[in-house]
Amino acid sequence: MAYAKTTLDEAALPEGTGLGQRWRHWDKTSIVWLVAIAILVLLVVNPLLRLLVVSFQDGNGAFTLANYIGAYGRSRHIEALLNSLILGVSAGTLCLLFGVPMAWALSRTDMPCKGLVWIAILGTFIIPPYLGAVGWILLAGPNAGWLNKAVVALTGADKGPFNIYSMPGLVLVVACYSFPYVFVLTKSALDLVSSEMEDAANILGAGHLRTTFLITLPLVLPAILGAFILVFLEAIALFGSPALLALPGRFHVVTTQLWQFFEFPPRVGLAAAYAMPLLVITILLFWLQRRITNRKGYVSLTGKGGERRSITLGPWKWAMLAWCVFVTTLSFFMPLVVICQAAFAKAWGRGWSLDNLTLRNVYAIVFENALTRTATWHTFLYAGTASLIALVLALCIAYITNRNLVNRHVGSALGFLTMAPFVVPGIVLAIGFYAAYTHPPLLLYGTAWILILAFTTRFLPIAFVNSNAAIRSINPELEEAVRTLGGSRLTAIRHVVLPVLKRSMAGAFILVFIPATRELSTAIFLYSINTQVLSVLLFDKSDEGNFETLASIGLVLVVITVALILAGFRLMGRDFMLRRTVA
Repeated sequence: MAYAKTTLDEAALPEGTGLGQRWRHWDKTSIVWLVAIAILVLLVVNPLLRLLVVSFQDGNGAFTLANYIGAYGRSRHIEALLNSLILGVSAGTLCLLFGVPMAWALSRTDMPCKGLVWIAILGTFIIPPYLGAVGWILLAGPNAGWLNKAVVALTGADKGPFNIYSMPGLVLVVACYSFPYVFVLTKSALDLVSSEMEDAANILGAGHLRTTFLITLPLVLPAILGAFILVFLEAIALFGSPALLALPGRFHVVTTQLWQFFEFPPRVGLAAAYAMPLLVITILLFWLQRRITNRKGYVSLTGKGGERRSITLGPWKWAMLAWCVFVTTLSFFMPLVVICQAAFAKAWGRGWSLDNLTLRNVYAIVFENALTRTATWHTFLYAGTASLIALVLALCIAYITNRNLVNRHVGSALGFLTMAPFVVPGIVLAIGFYAAYTHPPLLLYGTAWILILAFTTRFLPIAFVNSNAAIRSINPELEEAVRTLGGSRLTAIRHVVLPVLKRSMAGAFILVFIPATRELSTAIFLYSINTQVLSVLLFDKSDEGNFETLASIGLVLVVITVALILAGFRLMGRDFMLRRTVA
């Protein structure tokens, strides 16, 4: 293959001039890298910088501390902050109770039906947390919830004991859809621990239970602590579940209070000031989580995973299976069943009967309701465009840093900026975008682009983690061979790098696309009447109390997600949906 060595631009420059010499030897792909860096600054640095600046500005742009005084000078604002801390600690503790025994059972024991438990945990990943909250409203609503109806029917009581519109109810729902983080991180650590030390303890007379608590779990304690911090951060940053459960229960958390600051007229400075502790807490705890989980010594004494043998539990294996089924029933089976019942019912409160069965709800959502069709189109268009931009940008940054095209310190800074959105709660990022892009010269509010760019920024770390791993897997000598034969760097990328990366990048696209289609915390602050997406539509419909429509919209989201996951299975293997958590 022959490659052209000159271009029209080169020919236009005098052969002997210094400018011509520099132009011929200058790597033209540097333009691409400079553009990628500029876009990264606009997506990450500008919104966060504007968030900080706006928190110290009044309506005229003058410096003021009034925003911070207003944000923390009222007791109900402080109460919302304390409620978030209570929610994070309580949900994290419950997640440990749910996830650690399940991880131990699947990794270290002979418990039966492990495949069923795996499917149920994957199903928990598939259901968006706010859709799970809708399921639990149908199950444990104070008057009409199915569990309360069952208790009243069985005991003859005046009313059921369950009230999902409460702090314990909110903690349960958040824990049900966050415990998979604990499960995956703990199981990943347990899978690397050899059975040799457990065997030594058994030889010295220790039983299985004592060995587990004194040997096995201490070895993976850093992973467990890291998972707890991750769940804490997830809980305090959630918007959908608290909005559906806390607001009807007449209490606030930080995210719902921030949402109220955006009721017309939006008080951006006050919201920015109130968001600062959430951002600071998230950054500090994420740093602590990385410090804890980066300790590699807990895996094994040799640094390698040795032989692992399953512990024979005897009759207790059925008790472990019962616990796993109980947890997944709370998080997956029961909510999914009642959501399906509501979606295919003429009136969900009439119960389970053939004369109450209908396909009308789902048919209307998919084919007849113009608002839903438009929101579905927006969801696909915005998520697809955001995924493509995030993937291209992540590939450029990963290539720059791995091929040492910039100074080492600059490369480290680029990697940090690309991963920075991971530690910024979606609702805080949305406020930053609102502050940065509602005024000239970049007036994006009210357009599709502010949602697309916010989704791009929100899920850029997922694209970067996968792109970075893919680029590292390619030997640079392949590209050097092309350049030795006269090809440019761009030619090497086009003919060598991209063909090798096609499969990995298709999987990475799906990994970004799935959460982008379900994102609520960012979209709820930035959408307009002309840019509504399915997640926002579902949240808006919750105020109407039409659970048949709510469940139908949620079911459409779940079916879309399942189709994408099946495609991901074919491209990247059966564990691809869990890689985002491990990364």
